[in-house]
Amino acid sequence: MALFEQWAGQKVEMLSELPASGSDRQYYRITGKTTNVLGAINRDVKENRAFIEFSQFFRSKSLKVPEIYAVDGDMDCYILEDLGNTTLFDWLSTARREKEIPAPIIDFYKQSIEQLIQFQLSGQKLDFSLCHPRSKFDKQSMMWDLHYFKYYFLKLAQISFDEQLLEDDFNRLADYLLQTDTSYFLYRDFQSRNIMVVNDQPAFIDYQGGRQGALQYDLASLLYDAKADLPQALREELLNHYILLITQKIKIDELKFRELFKGYVLIRIMQAMGAYGFRGFYEKKEHFLKSIPYALENLKHLLPGSWLRDKFPTLHAALQEIVGNERLLQISAAPVLTVTINSFSYKRGVPIDFNGNGGGFVFDCRAVHNPGRYEAYKTKTGKDPEVIAFFEKEPDMHDFLDGVYNLVDQSVAKYLDRDFKHLMVNFGCTGGQHRSVYCAERLARHLKNKYQISIRLKHVEQEMRG
Repeated sequence: MALFEQWAGQKVEMLSELPASGSDRQYYRITGKTTNVLGAINRDVKENRAFIEFSQFFRSKSLKVPEIYAVDGDMDCYILEDLGNTTLFDWLSTARREKEIPAPIIDFYKQSIEQLIQFQLSGQKLDFSLCHPRSKFDKQSMMWDLHYFKYYFLKLAQISFDEQLLEDDFNRLADYLLQTDTSYFLYRDFQSRNIMVVNDQPAFIDYQGGRQGALQYDLASLLYDAKADLPQALREELLNHYILLITQKIKIDELKFRELFKGYVLIRIMQAMGAYGFRGFYEKKEHFLKSIPYALENLKHLLPGSWLRDKFPTLHAALQEIVGNERLLQISAAPVLTVTINSFSYKRGVPIDFNGNGGGFVFDCRAVHNPGRYEAYKTKTGKDPEVIAFFEKEPDMHDFLDGVYNLVDQSVAKYLDRDFKHLMVNFGCTGGQHRSVYCAERLARHLKNKYQISIRLKHVEQEMRG
């Protein structure tokens, strides 16, 4: 708070901690009389220095990354631009219908890919001595990731393998992947949760682990992002889009690029599975376990054909055992509880629970500030980025949803414990267009990330209009 007040010249009026992610960094949304920013606390000074210097470099190249406003003398905390809460993953999760991805999101992915190429090419001129913990995604970096996968996923999931033969395959895989130019900027974690939706344009965070590396790695991270669960046909479309764009900038061997791309998809999936194993099996964080079924589906796309079996037979056998492992398959077993979430208009009345349970919740959203009062939002709904951004700046909405989460979580936990099959939650507002829709979408996302349950989401008023 002292750093903010020194920089802004005004008192802190509101301070709220953002949800923790997979790192030890702490982020706070700080609001003053006229200013809204984020504050970051991180004891890893080398990581902070990389993020701050990289941010300044990429902003100089007209890439949309957070502006750094102030840095503490010890470089263990800093003030940065607030890009909001809406990630590409959030938008994708709320707007998609099963495997169908709306056209605006596909266009947004293509914009993100165009920006990725700018990161990769302009980043060649970075000072790579700032990179942390290593300046290049070289063989040693690859072996770290492969051992992470071995010790925190294969061993904890009790997958059988010959240690020496697997180690031989790991060495061959690393050598195979290094048959390409590795002089580009490698973002390292270029995935949907690190791409923000800001005024309908992509903005980017969490590149502090960047280093030199191959072009294919970041594209693999984006297209095979586990819980984003993109359809395979869309992955092929976006891969083709990338190749079309990159060949306009530099000369590449397209056949070789596509061949090695599969290898980089593989090592990226294994790195992610190592994280799921460490955070899920070891640290018992359920959120990470829920990503495992998506990773298994991604692996299934790589196992057919001979390239993996012929080049890396022991690794191939271990991966085959993973996708057929009963213990892992149980994680994706059909959930025992269905939560139906409706948004509705009070003009038409509260939706009826046809499951016969009765009970459940009806939340009245009408006490929250209504964007429908303003002309700019009248034709929008609670799923549109503009309305989402509006609510993210409303403290009343955050307080309202915090209360909802606490109440619904209590019931969901008890229903799961008692093997109940259905719970209904309704959100109502005046028109069933903005506040209720936003709340229903947010609760669905909250429950999806926290519990292994089935969610039925319905926007009553929108469906009647459509």
